[in-house]
Amino acid sequence: MDYIIRTIAKDAGVRAMACISTELSAEGARRHATQPTATVALGRALTGAALLGALLKVRHRLALKFEGSGPIQKMIVEADAYGKVRGYIANPAVDGGTGLYDLQKAMGEGILTVVKDVKMKDLMESVVPLVTSLIDEDLEFYLNQSEQIASAVQVGVVLGPEGEIAVAGGVLIQNLGDQKGETIHLLAERLQEMPPVAELLHSGQTPETILAQLFGDIPYEVLEKRPLVFKCECSRERSEGALRSLGREEVQQLFEEGQAIVDCHFCHERYFFTRDDLELLLDELP
Repeated sequence: MDYIIRTIAKDAGVRAMACISTELSAEGARRHATQPTATVALGRALTGAALLGALLKVRHRLALKFEGSGPIQKMIVEADAYGKVRGYIANPAVDGGTGLYDLQKAMGEGILTVVKDVKMKDLMESVVPLVTSLIDEDLEFYLNQSEQIASAVQVGVVLGPEGEIAVAGGVLIQNLGDQKGETIHLLAERLQEMPPVAELLHSGQTPETILAQLFGDIPYEVLEKRPLVFKCECSRERSEGALRSLGREEVQQLFEEGQAIVDCHFCHERYFFTRDDLELLLDELP
């Protein structure tokens, strides 16, 4: 089961979280039929979204849009405060190796756009350059530069022999309030010195043991263990709303063709509307 552990070290002025995201990453790869390099990219992005989603307050959501000059072109991943994550990759057929260099080449140079829905009048949007196109370092740059909070992020994916996801997971460490930041720098150094998080998970460690290893002798408290899942909010009702938004002329054309198929680009769930369904919809349109 995928889950995330949220912790806090009050005296040290830091919070940290670690997750295992194997199943949700594998589900994203399955739904988009990704090739190995695209599998790694999407898995890392979904894991990053899960980590940042755990920073949100109740009912808040965020979207991460990675746009690059490489063959992947674009990825959009979304997460809420409840551990629900979904994602989209523009070119799932990208292959050519599964190393970090390959991911950098596959993403290319570009930008990361972070959009937050915090239930205010307007959405909050930040745009930063992709500093390495490795996903985690780009998210770390965003947190440090745009949110001005000292942070360290690491995500990873290990593939199996057939290019499937064997394990995925990540860690996020963040300074609290106006702390000076000595502890966050110490923990960030420890994170760099440790074996990659995904390799630790693949060897049998858990988010709990990874956090214990990271904190060492620093006292900390576990706040929550929360399930993570690939979950899309699409529905037949929303798909019908999308058809309505096309207007009468386009719905009439679909009616004449005999059917309409709405394909959710996040999860590839397909909603079929028959000629009779479209006729009822036309009766309701002005």
